[in-house]
Amino acid sequence: MADEPSQAAVARIFRKEFGRSLATLIRVFDDVELAEDAVQDAFALALERWPRDGLPANPGGWITTTARRRAIDRLRRVARGKELVDQLDFMADMRDGEPDQEGEEEPDRVPDERLRLVFTCCHPALGLDAQVALTLRLLGGLSTTEIASAFLVSETTMAQRLVRAKRKINAARIPYRVPRDEDLPDRLAAVLTVIYLIYRPERSSLCSEAIRLARLVHKLMPDEPEADGLLALLLLTESRRKARTAPDGSLVTLGDQDREQWDRALIAEGLRLLRGCLARDQPGPYQLQAAINAVHADAPSLALTDWRQIVSLYDQLLAVHPTTIVALNRAIAIAELRGPDVGLALVDELDLDNYYAFHATRADLLARLERHGEAALAYERAAALAPTPSERDFLAAGGRHGTHETQRTERA
Repeated sequence: MADEPSQAAVARIFRKEFGRSLATLIRVFDDVELAEDAVQDAFALALERWPRDGLPANPGGWITTTARRRAIDRLRRVARGKELVDQLDFMADMRDGEPDQEGEEEPDRVPDERLRLVFTCCHPALGLDAQVALTLRLLGGLSTTEIASAFLVSETTMAQRLVRAKRKINAARIPYRVPRDEDLPDRLAAVLTVIYLIYRPERSSLCSEAIRLARLVHKLMPDEPEADGLLALLLLTESRRKARTAPDGSLVTLGDQDREQWDRALIAEGLRLLRGCLARDQPGPYQLQAAINAVHADAPSLALTDWRQIVSLYDQLLAVHPTTIVALNRAIAIAELRGPDVGLALVDELDLDNYYAFHATRADLLARLERHGEAALAYERAAALAPTPSERDFLAAGGRHGTHETQRTERA
């Protein structure tokens, strides 16, 4: 055992390992709810033991092995059949949570448990909202509250949606595998949406997981420009992530970021992918978002950013993906090009009262127009809705004058 970790450290490790462990158990037990309950049992035990006994040498293996044992215990307790339990005896030799690969019925071209889980959750038998939400829960380990915030719905509504989706997977016996070639295109949109939403800048482990999955889908479907576009978008976004926060954890606006901290290797890779997919002349939402990020990456400073090109790209994005979030981002860009009064008039046309970025944008534009009383109220409303502590603190302090990072434009 290593040094004794705090409960917060245990929680961080668990979030990192949650998706991998859950994916392994779903493959073995073919039961989403059983697997999730067992992994949660393992987490509870880790919270009890690790701070007392120290961190195991292989935390991920410990979680998976413990969860597997808990799942078997649950099967025995509910008497779901001695035959099923007997069939699981082969798992006794599992080492560090990794199952024996012998006897695999259909080896996938991309042998990754978590990618299988994404495709399982994105089966067409489920609605798109359920597909995205379930994958964020099972693979990303996000809480119901976090997922509800991403979807702009109540926590109760999201909890009901998740329960129904998990039960439908079990009842419909949805297969746990990457689909056949001819079925891949029909599943692509949901899979890309899920991977996009898994990328959460406040959680580095989820950022890495989203990029890893995007690379796998790119490998699986090399001729799909939107798969290239998503990977390019994530790489370009990731290139600036470290510059978005100060050493004390506070947010840094786009204009105040130290561009020397931007990862030029990630930018170069993202631009190379973007040039390749745009050459096919099949523009889609992820390619256009990547192109917007590429303009930011090319700009030596905020003042020298080509806002005219960004507005043009948002016009195209709004045409192919007409959502209020895209319209909000377009208004932000127009404010930089034509002035805060023009941008505010566009923002005020949008019905986004429950979205924190809407109020944060209004607050910034009002402050730039020296309407400080209205700006203070807008900052207060934005802080009350903010999904993370750093954003809440930033907004509660009244923000800082300057352009914020362009908000994410894809919301299911």
